[in-house]
Amino acid sequence: MKLLYTRENRYLVHNIQNIIENNGIATILKNEYAAGAVGHLVPHESWLELWLVNDRDYDKAIHLINDMIKGSEEPDWICSACKETNTAAFEFCWNCQNSHE
Repeated sequence: MKLLYTRENRYLVHNIQNIIENNGIATILKNEYAAGAVGHLVPHESWLELWLVNDRDYDKAIHLINDMIKGSEEPDWICSACKETNTAAFEFCWNCQNSHE
């Protein structure tokens, strides 16, 4: 087993786990219930950890994580209809529902 990802933000770790497992890679979580020990442990030791079951899946899993991170760094876009700024995550303008072209 190999540690793949850990963060203080549990939602990010669960999101990464969903992406990895939806691509056929088995994972397990460690420290799921360690949040109750905050104050008794060094803070980063209570962070949720995502571990790979098979070390041979590491390169593929890292590639998937990097693709996700890279995708979140896309630039904002300006709606051609209402000139409102939209983040890259939106396919339609949040203001007027015009499609991103």
